[in-house]
Amino acid sequence: MSTPIIEVTGLSKNFKEFKAVDDISFSVPKGEIYAFLGPNGAGKSTTIKMLTTLLRPTKGSVRVVGVDVLRHPSEARRLFSVMFQEPSLDDELTAYENLEFHGILYGVPSALRRKRIDELLEMVELSKRRDHMVKGFSGGMKRRLEIARGLLHHPRILFLDEPTVGLDPQTRNHLWEYVHVLNKSESITVFFTTHYLDEVDQHANLVSIIDHGVIIADGTVDSIKKETHTDTMEDAYLSLTGKMIREEGSDTSNRSRIMRAFGK
Repeated sequence: MSTPIIEVTGLSKNFKEFKAVDDISFSVPKGEIYAFLGPNGAGKSTTIKMLTTLLRPTKGSVRVVGVDVLRHPSEARRLFSVMFQEPSLDDELTAYENLEFHGILYGVPSALRRKRIDELLEMVELSKRRDHMVKGFSGGMKRRLEIARGLLHHPRILFLDEPTVGLDPQTRNHLWEYVHVLNKSESITVFFTTHYLDEVDQHANLVSIIDHGVIIADGTVDSIKKETHTDTMEDAYLSLTGKMIREEGSDTSNRSRIMRAFGK
């Protein structure tokens, strides 16, 4: 059996007395489209930040493509791209300039950089808007440009944190079409979070569900539905996490506890 492209072992994150993530372990095989789910405040975002070098764990280990994220963060960052829920493009630059700047930061040679930018803008159907300022783009256009930017340095893993939030159904479908093309044509492993559970049924094979900082389910989409005697991932998810409303206050509450732990 091949080595997992993402390997998480005994990962924990404490903010003084508050345990945000509690000794979780899971692995992601190469080439998978992998869903990582959880209610608000469950530890999902904290986990992603540890996987992508933005937050140092209290204990445990993370390896991506065989690289120890804690010991070699710079090397690890070159192996993946992250698209967070909040937009991160520079609105005062054109589409082309946003990609150019990213390519320079990652040291992509100029000739290859220009070729890659042309290919990616064509793929996400933004070639005709290459010289337009990003501040005039719609939300869907910005998401497509963020995907193109993240792929410029040929990452092995693409982390997508709620990539389709706020998008209309047509744009959501187009975005997932791009993801599948990348998964197949460039063998990119996709690790995504979402609150649209139909996306898990349609696009993922493997899934982990985190709640209260621990992994409560881990396996194939079909096996989790079978274990919970449900027909959809939404029903399986609700069966496992409960039907009580998790308001944004759940995250806010966790943040408040963290802030208090740091005396802020």
